[in-house]
Amino acid sequence: MTSKLTLFVDAQYASPYAMSVFVALSVKQVPFELRSVDLAAAAHLAPAFADLSRTRRVPALVHGDFVLSESSAIAEYVEDAFPGAPLYPTDPRLKARARQVQAWLRSDQVPIRVERDTEVVFLRKPVAALSPAGEAAAAKLFAAAEAWLPVGAEHLCGQWCIADVDLALMLNRLVRAGDAVPARLAAYATRQWQHPAIQQWVALERPRL
Repeated sequence: MTSKLTLFVDAQYASPYAMSVFVALSVKQVPFELRSVDLAAAAHLAPAFADLSRTRRVPALVHGDFVLSESSAIAEYVEDAFPGAPLYPTDPRLKARARQVQAWLRSDQVPIRVERDTEVVFLRKPVAALSPAGEAAAAKLFAAAEAWLPVGAEHLCGQWCIADVDLALMLNRLVRAGDAVPARLAAYATRQWQHPAIQQWVALERPRL
């Protein structure tokens, strides 16, 4: 497939879902144009973008005459449509586990996503102490992550996959805020953060708070 690709992301480059797709395309070494949408100015609701992305959400990937939103759907499309390094394990059970982790992180952990939004990670936003709900969510996150990540393993599924990006970011919301994180999980998150594609995203110039 040789049609031009364009990835629309948030103007602050702080969306965890936009980052996940950016990393997926970068790992696949697929050339793409990066364009930002100012969500604070409601640019995603303007006709120019709403007519392009029917969900009016970012990230949105344009590939020729095909437009796709929702980050997990985009990652799976990129995996299927392009050669290169795999984003998911080939073993059916490990692939299912990776997709489970992605789905869970997108649908649960609301207190963490609210109290430790990604401006904490990318813009060093100061935060208050976690609420009781936030502490309970963190404990749930730690228990799940420690069960999924084998002791001594560098990755969730034996080798790197896109779910490692999502889990590392969720953990880094807490690590970067100075919250107590189990040492093994903090080390995992810090190690994953050094992935070259993640570092490309981190290096993007962002507006100040």
